[in-house]
Amino acid sequence: MKTGRSTEYGMIAVCHIAQHYKDGPVMAQKVARAYDIPLEYLLKILQQMVRENVLISKRGPRGGFWLSRDASEITLVQVVEAIEGPVVTNMQLAQQAKNVPFSVRIEKVCRNISEGVRDAYGKVSIAEMIAE
Repeated sequence: MKTGRSTEYGMIAVCHIAQHYKDGPVMAQKVARAYDIPLEYLLKILQQMVRENVLISKRGPRGGFWLSRDASEITLVQVVEAIEGPVVTNMQLAQQAKNVPFSVRIEKVCRNISEGVRDAYGKVSIAEMIAE
């Protein structure tokens, strides 16, 4: 599985927001400056995570972003899927290859691998990532 730059930035942003939750909403500009992320690009990623209920946002001078729930309740799979979509494979190999035995086996192996990746991401919380 290839993780895109958007997902990397999303993980950085969520962890930064989780680390600074006691300070109130975190402004996107602070995250962008701290990690050299283009602001407009970061804002799109943050809004995706708001739509997927990973983050909450508030507009205005006292606005910003914060976690939608405790960092221990948000997993890396939720961040990844908020940005990239489902981690599981949508392979149509068997159908394309007229269900010859090798194509069915390949599809099963790929599905098992992607489910394993999803499970691994799902076992790691944001709280674990920011623990010192």
